[in-house]
Amino acid sequence: MAETLAPQAARPVSLIRKVLGWCVHAFTASGLACAAVILYLLVRGGPDAVRWSFLLMILATIIDAVDGTFARAVRIKEAVPSFDGRRLDDITDFLTYTCLPLMLVWRAGLIPEHAAPWLIAPLLASAYGFCQVDIKTPDGYFLGFPSLWNVVALYLYALPIPPWPALYILLFLAFLTFVPVKHLYPSMPGRLNRFATITGAAWGLLAVALVWSLPTDAAPEFSSTERTLAYISLIYPIFYMVTSWSITLKAWTRPATTA
Repeated sequence: MAETLAPQAARPVSLIRKVLGWCVHAFTASGLACAAVILYLLVRGGPDAVRWSFLLMILATIIDAVDGTFARAVRIKEAVPSFDGRRLDDITDFLTYTCLPLMLVWRAGLIPEHAAPWLIAPLLASAYGFCQVDIKTPDGYFLGFPSLWNVVALYLYALPIPPWPALYILLFLAFLTFVPVKHLYPSMPGRLNRFATITGAAWGLLAVALVWSLPTDAAPEFSSTERTLAYISLIYPIFYMVTSWSITLKAWTRPATTA
């Protein structure tokens, strides 16, 4: 009878790699700490609650943007095989990209007060998006609107958008979650994604400047300088959406090739 070969033993993971792996997970979990403070600020209220909530959302976005690089550097699945960092990342993202921004929209009175139940629509749409297996396409895109409600909330707050149009914008973007449009995924390979990363970094600086300049009054009044900064920074989200739709429309209208 032929011998059966024993499976090759897995290479032992050094203590330092295990420690680094847990440090990466702790770094990802720091986004949850940001979420907890945002929740406290929004419940507490006060003149500076919105400004600091947006700043913490930006910090959480930075953490989300770089933790994957750290995870790949330490080969996180080998270093800490018993812990699912992707699940932790999804939980954190759902809070900081969806739940808390929508709560800010409500607390800041950006939509009609009696229309608040409609915020359930973008919430459920995002839950659908986060749970889609093919939400990230093999060629490096997000499929459907990628639940950037933190960005949406910022511009609904910083621009002179009346409550009813603001609600319609939220509902329209929630609908786009179900439309299979390829949206740029800056951290993935590809010329356009690299360009989006570079321009996105510049936009991030503008966003920080915009948030820092937000008035702290209970009934904020924006100066012309703040409005101008908001309109200038809006160039990047417009570029992002127009480019994403252009890529998709080009693919939809391209003649199918026959084998």
